[in-house]
Amino acid sequence: MAAACLLMLGSIGATPVSSLEVDIAKLRSQKGVLRLCLTADPKNFPGCVDDAHAVTRTVPASQAQTIYDGLPPGNYAVAVIHDANNNKKLDTFMGIPREGFGFSRDPAIGFGPPKFRAAAFDVAGPRTVQHITMHYLL
Repeated sequence: MAAACLLMLGSIGATPVSSLEVDIAKLRSQKGVLRLCLTADPKNFPGCVDDAHAVTRTVPASQAQTIYDGLPPGNYAVAVIHDANNNKKLDTFMGIPREGFGFSRDPAIGFGPPKFRAAAFDVAGPRTVQHITMHYLL
């Protein structure tokens, strides 16, 4: 009984956490790696360069699903690069990506990456799923 009361008291006021499952479709090949960036900071999307709270992952291109556990509820966006030659960057030719890329919510692709708000989604509840379709321009 005392242990149950302590357990209940310990959970009062605890920050709820969620998991995010990211499923990636239409990969051109399984060569190289996928570089993922999960951020809640609109200023650092899609690169996550100066975002101390961003969660970046590098996984084999053969792994088309990634799970982020322990996320606090909030508004997030995901960017993915298919770094087929594993050189740690998105290769371009005259500013046009030569490798695959994708974003959460699969926003329309124009000139340059989408804005955060076009790719943003809410993480709430125990589990959220995002399906990302890869795009290849060259």
